[in-house]
Amino acid sequence: MNKIRVLLAEDHVLMREGTRELVQYEPDIEVVGETGDGKEAVTLAGKLRPNVIIMDISMPGLNGIEATRQIKKLYPEIAVLVLTAYDNDQYIFSILEAGAAGYLLKNISPHDLIEAIRAVREGESVFHPAIARKVLERLGSPDKPGDRPAVESLSRREMDVLRLAAKGISNKEIADNLVLSPKTIKVHLWNIFQKLGVGSRTEAVLYAIKKGWIEMEEIP
Repeated sequence: MNKIRVLLAEDHVLMREGTRELVQYEPDIEVVGETGDGKEAVTLAGKLRPNVIIMDISMPGLNGIEATRQIKKLYPEIAVLVLTAYDNDQYIFSILEAGAAGYLLKNISPHDLIEAIRAVREGESVFHPAIARKVLERLGSPDKPGDRPAVESLSRREMDVLRLAAKGISNKEIADNLVLSPKTIKVHLWNIFQKLGVGSRTEAVLYAIKKGWIEMEEIP
C-alpha cells in the first residue's frame, strides 16, 4: 500500500509536533517533512514531492497564501490542506483562490483531520462547516437567468453526482447512494470538471449554484 506522503508547514512548534504525533501512527499516512517557514515549504514541496501539505496561513519567510500559490503553480498535483486558527474571510478566499483543496480550523477533531487528509489525497475538497457556509454564501449567489448556459450540458447522472457532492459526502457515499462503484463516480466527476472548466468538487458545486442548477436549500 502506498502511503499518503504529508509535509507539515506550521510555525508553532507545539502544534506541528502535535499534528505529527497524531498522523504518523496512521498506517496509510507518512510525515515526510516539516517546516515552520513558508519559503522553505515551497522548497521542500519540490524536494520531497508530498501528496498533501498541511499548511498554516501565518508563517515567517512567506505566508501560507503565497506559499500555496507558488506550490500549486509549480506542483499542481500536490493537495494543500489549510489548518489554521483564522476564519477571516480575506484569508479564506485568498488561499482558496491560490489553489488550496481544503480549509480547516484548529478546533477540528483528530478523526476529522485524518479523514480530511485522505479526502484531499483522493481529489475531494474539505471544509470546516463554518468555512463551507461562508464559501457558499460568498460565491454561490446565482447568476441572472439570461446568463445561464443550458443545464443539459451535464447528463442526468452527472447532475445526480453533483447534487450529492454538494452535500459534502465522500465519493464512496455518493457511489453507495447511486449504486455505482467509487471508480465510476470519479469518472463522472472528471467529466463534470471538464465540461464546467473547473478543477475540484467545490468549484463544480459553486459553479452549479451560481448557474441556478442547485439551490442553496439543498446544501446542508
